[in-house]
Order: sequence, then structure tokens, then C-alpha cells
Amino acid sequence: MRIEIEDGIIECDIQYGKREKLSIHIDAIGLITVKAPKNISEETIIHAVKQNGKWIKAKLDEITKIKERPKTRVYDDQGKFFYLGKEYFLHELIKTGELGEEELKKNLKKFYITSCAKIIEERIRIYQQQLGVKPKNIAIVESNSQWGSCSSSKKLTFNYRLAMAPVEIIDYVIIHELCHLIHMNHDRSFWRRVGSIVPDYKKKQEYLARHGHDMTL
Repeated sequence: MRIEIEDGIIECDIQYGKREKLSIHIDAIGLITVKAPKNISEETIIHAVKQNGKWIKAKLDEITKIKERPKTRVYDDQGKFFYLGKEYFLHELIKTGELGEEELKKNLKKFYITSCAKIIEERIRIYQQQLGVKPKNIAIVESNSQWGSCSSSKKLTFNYRLAMAPVEIIDYVIIHELCHLIHMNHDRSFWRRVGSIVPDYKKKQEYLARHGHDMTL
């Protein structure tokens, strides 16, 4: 549901269930979920979200700041970078020689893109068979806001920076996007399907929220 407030628009998922009161939850990656009683009206939900608009906006801003927190990188033999969840010296990942910072950064980015494409190709075969789905196209992209996405045309994209994350985190993002081929929204059915394969998916979300700013160039 998209709800307009003073400072913009809030997108949230509505989950109806056997409960007496309405509650609003924001997870570590900024996904807003409204848990509401079965017979509550849409107007009541909209009113509740608008009433909490300032709190929601402040929470989302806080999450965004954590994601965008700058990290100083050193591009020499002593510089350290993440690959599959572990830190490596730059020369352990790519050839350094006497190259300058811009060239090293360019080559490191190529390394991550190539590695990410290979890892995604290998891991996605496992889970698309398990879920009984198959994307029409897969692309490795650069993004500051998304780890993965699924379009209505069944095209999946994955952030090349995922190559910096542990394999189990990469698997979670793959499963998340593959499940969107079944459920396009983040509704209860979607999270049930994700949870059937990754029961601790919330911990994976928390990892990305906590360490995502470290997985940068």
C-alpha cells in the first residue's frame, strides 16, 4: 500500500490476522509492515500510518544514513577488501604492480563483477530448481540502494557488491528475488516462501543492514 504523508510517500505491506490492535514494524532494511486485525478498514490503516509518519520517516532516514556511511579505502598492498565475507589484502584479489589508485579501483570492480556473475550463476541453479521457477534474464549491476531486484518481465538483477558478502547472504538475496517470481509483493505468502528455505532470513537482512556500508569500493 502506498500512503501519502507530508514529507512524501510511504510504501508498506499490510498483514491481516487474528489480533486486537494495529501495529507498525520497520525491519533492518527499511521494509515497513502494518499488522492489522482482520476486520479493520483501509481508512483506519491509512490514518494510523499518517499519525506515525514522522516516526516512520525518522526511522527510514536513520537506516539510510547507516547504509550510506562512508568508508575510507586504501588502494595499495596494505589495503583490505571483503570477498565472500572475509577480508583480503588487495594484492590477494588482483594484481597490483605499480598501478595507480584509479586503475586499481577499476580492476577491483571488474574482479567483483566477474566473481559475482560466476557465483550467482552457480548458486541460482540450486534454488530455481528447488522453487520451480526460472528467470528470463539475469544481470549483474551497480546499485547504491538495492542488493537485488525482480521486474514484472521476470528479469533479475544483482548488485556486484554481493561478491563481498558470505555465501549464505548471497543465497538469501538469490532466494528473495526468485520468490518474487511467485509473489511480486512482500506479502505474507512471499515471506512464508522465503522462510521455507531461509528460516533465519531476518538475520540475513540484519547482516546486510549492519555490514552493507563496509561492502564498498
